[in-house]
Amino acid sequence: MANSRIAAVDVGNDAVKANFGKLENEMYIPNVVAQDMADRPVIGIEDLDEKEAINNLHVRIHSPALEENNVVYRVGNLATKATNSTELDPGSSKSEEDQTLVMLFTSIALDAVSSGSFDEKNGLIDANYTLGTGLPIREVKEGKDVGYRSQLLGSVHQVEFLVTPKYQGKKINIKFDEVKVYPEGFAAYVNLIMDNDLKVINKELMDKEILVQDIGGLSTDIAVIRDRNVDDDKAQGFNLGVSEALEDIREEIRVKHGVELDSRRDVVDIITRKNNRHHIMVKGSRTNVHDITDHILLELAKKEYRFLKNTWAKNSQSEICYFVGGGSAVLKDYIKALNNKLDGFNIEFFEDENESIWMMANAYYKLITDFVRKNEKTEKKEAKATSTKEK
Repeated sequence: MANSRIAAVDVGNDAVKANFGKLENEMYIPNVVAQDMADRPVIGIEDLDEKEAINNLHVRIHSPALEENNVVYRVGNLATKATNSTELDPGSSKSEEDQTLVMLFTSIALDAVSSGSFDEKNGLIDANYTLGTGLPIREVKEGKDVGYRSQLLGSVHQVEFLVTPKYQGKKINIKFDEVKVYPEGFAAYVNLIMDNDLKVINKELMDKEILVQDIGGLSTDIAVIRDRNVDDDKAQGFNLGVSEALEDIREEIRVKHGVELDSRRDVVDIITRKNNRHHIMVKGSRTNVHDITDHILLELAKKEYRFLKNTWAKNSQSEICYFVGGGSAVLKDYIKALNNKLDGFNIEFFEDENESIWMMANAYYKLITDFVRKNEKTEKKEAKATSTKEK
């Protein structure tokens, strides 16, 4: 795997967060796609190459892993402007959706073409990766990680950039040398106790029984960590995340104020931004939508708090629960208020919302880097043993 580049990709329901190589390249792409035509019209085509590729991703993807093959997509920010854009639906399984693979392949292809890590010949790049990624605990417990991994290994997945700045006409052949699929809750635990060099930074957490509640777009995972491992029997996965609430907020804003927001990402921005939080522009006037966001998010926070309460009741020796994931950033204030008023559990949020949102991608990076290091050590030992025998 000498020429294999590391990719740590969290295909979150809100966005893809990815780290590549030696952390010299990171990517954030909203998880939105829209099927499109191959020659999409562009205003100011001559200025295309002055735009950012990541905001104008227009690709054709060929892969045996896809149900719909050879389809043209707008991906990420470009897709949010399309009338036929799609986001993952509540109740869907991440491991079984074409959209998950479209986001995964596009982000890796963008790294391959922009990093200069691979040779290009006549517009074609053959790119080899060692991938660390993850799935919700519920899907791992159902064994879906095995099928997901096998879909990725053993095939070549091609991404062709169409009307995309700087990379128009380039084709990337992606081949995975190894794929590791981690349970999301355990990944969060790894991120809590290790730094990027895999040195232990929170020794006091290592021998505690702790809970990690990861609130995503479509699902909530509660990992029970004891003896430095996820307790598979106690770990819980629920088909509830923030996506449905974000859609409800979008719809209420549309009905009450006549404002069409492009995607759930816009709603998240309204709720979490530093300035003018819970405000939108209506006919040029700044308008407070706190009444809409409050009642919808409070109802969701009550459900998430109930998950915590029930899990803690079954794991009474737990010492702390860490809330992670993009959904935790959205619901933080509401869950804190409920906890102060009700049971007063020992809970912890990350004040740096970015840290919570990037936690999975950072954890996958640590885990896949550790795997590569151990693998290289084993290969060196075997090579040394072989050369000693030959002598």
